[in-house]
Amino acid sequence: MKINKILLQGLLLAAVTLTSCGGDDDNNNSGGGGSVVILEGNLESRTLSKNNQYLIKGQTFVRSGNVLTIEPGTIIKGDKATKGTLIIDRGGRIEAVGTASEPIVMTSNLPAGSRDRGDWGGLIILGNAPVNQVNPEIEGINPAAPYGGTNAADDSGALVHVRVEYAGIELTPNNETNSITLGAVGTGTQIEYCQVSYGGDDGFEWFGGTVNGKYLISFANWDDSFDVDFGYSGKNQFGLEVRYPSFADQSGSNSFECDNGPNDNVTTLLTTGVFSNFTCIGPRATNAQSINANFQHSIDLRRRTAATIANSVFIGYPRGLRMNQQSVYDNYAAGTGKLIKNILVAPNTTYSVGTGMTATVANIQSWFEATNTTITAAIEDQFAVLGLNTNLAFGSNVTSNYAANPNFAVTSGLLTSGAEFTDATLNTWFTATTYRGAFGATDWTDGWAEFLPNSKTY
Repeated sequence: MKINKILLQGLLLAAVTLTSCGGDDDNNNSGGGGSVVILEGNLESRTLSKNNQYLIKGQTFVRSGNVLTIEPGTIIKGDKATKGTLIIDRGGRIEAVGTASEPIVMTSNLPAGSRDRGDWGGLIILGNAPVNQVNPEIEGINPAAPYGGTNAADDSGALVHVRVEYAGIELTPNNETNSITLGAVGTGTQIEYCQVSYGGDDGFEWFGGTVNGKYLISFANWDDSFDVDFGYSGKNQFGLEVRYPSFADQSGSNSFECDNGPNDNVTTLLTTGVFSNFTCIGPRATNAQSINANFQHSIDLRRRTAATIANSVFIGYPRGLRMNQQSVYDNYAAGTGKLIKNILVAPNTTYSVGTGMTATVANIQSWFEATNTTITAAIEDQFAVLGLNTNLAFGSNVTSNYAANPNFAVTSGLLTSGAEFTDATLNTWFTATTYRGAFGATDWTDGWAEFLPNSKTY
């Protein structure tokens, strides 16, 4: 793209912006002091500057062959009225590389104090990596946006030090956008230090693909925090979940929801994604705490899935581990899927099985406890036992009273030891740790993450 074309495009967009944004106080108070630029329709390759703010209107696409580059410190807002959604189409790329001191923020266009879950449609990235469905189309997008291919190393760009807030919309039951949706994204894509907060559906959802990720935060989202589908086979390490006790979806909200497909049919490509070192703090800080009745499980394994979860800790959900179909139990009993060296705090319903299974709760308990630790004592007593600060759960606090700068570092307790990386699924891509959960003595959320986003003036 020639320089004069970029300048001309910028002038045209600025002219449109001045007409369409008029006296919108929130949008014209940009952090960089520049104008607000409207992003809509099909975007050509371009760079977004931190000196402007940007407003996504409607379903906005980066089509095949185009690259959207975003400078560190850039603020991008999604328009609530038009359900603004940013879609990186198959063959397109996003290069959003922020820094710890200047993260890139994608958030609601409403002012501080007024933002809520589902204010905009979120970020969707589609690639050419393998998926186990035939010509799938990503949920919530019209016109249809297909994804998937045969290139496991497909490159959709980079997300580094990126926050996505108040995104994700449920259009109809089981038809929704998420905070960050990854459809058949390949290993050529970099995803590190990403936080999704107060989303209207799932936090992160992987539909097939091979993309790897590190340092992921799902904070106070509505449905599942980490949702895996359609033959996803990538690797992820160091993840954090914190749930708000009043926010849960009618479909049933879990920490991990792992599927292989939309049904229990046999597929040639199984969901075998690997997750290690996740700290998952559910909605309940005490056994007696009242929470939304739609909260379900720490780990919900469904429809022939064979994902691996290792070296992680789960606390605060009303139920522990569920296997929903006999095919799921068979995959794990055979070692195709694995749960390794996890700690599960689940004092009420610790294990459960789906309807019609021949495997029993006792079978699942025996299998799980052979390589994992289960704690059934009162939840409120286990934070100190694990080495977690007690204020990391929301408890009875409202959203505006969560700690502004919580300390997630762990220096004592059960989590400081017991991790294991000898299994072949935990290969050299993973950073071997002695500790379980997402944190050792260093809190990697410091500086770039935000736990009170509704108080921020962007």
